Amino acid sequence: MFKKIITFSTIILASFLSFSCKDDVVPKPASHLRLDYPEAKYVGFENECPFAFEINSEAVIKGEKDCGFTITYPKMKATIYLTYKPVNNNIAKLLRDAQKLTYEHVIKADDILEQPYLNPTKKVYGMFYQVDGNAATNSQFYATDSTKHFVTGSVYFYAKPNFDSIMPAASYVRNDMQKLMETLKWK
Repeated sequence: MFKKIITFSTIILASFLSFSCKDDVVPKPASHLRLDYPEAKYVGFENECPFAFEINSEAVIKGEKDCGFTITYPKMKATIYLTYKPVNNNIAKLLRDAQKLTYEHVIKADDILEQPYLNPTKKVYGMFYQVDGNAATNSQFYATDSTKHFVTGSVYFYAKPNFDSIMPAASYVRNDMQKLMETLKWK
């Protein structure tokens, strides 16, 4: 009987030890959501307005009044708003308003990078702004010929401004905005 108790106790103890040996709990390593977007293919856009430009073929463009446009990216929940104003001896006011719009985001922005754009051949001059941080917009620009035409553009995402989360989409759309600005031509 004593042998049976020792054998039974040994089996119980061995079972208990084998089932209680588990790996230490280790938290999952940090990871990032991978967002892949198609390579941008640009097509020319032209209508009755006094300017033309190239746009990403993935984007949907809709005309608004007075040669303004909304360029939407449905998969990214992003929209580029383009506005056009004729220059009538008011270039200083138009420039001031465009710069004021950008710097209204300085409260939430970590940094605002200004990139001047000059294309004397096409007579397109402007500024591209990259706004880093949790601002409502992360890219804006203005372009003008200084005598007749003035175009502004800004991108907005329909999501809470969290720069880390929207960074891949923001970079993609920012590249499209730069391409739009660089391909802008006056009629």
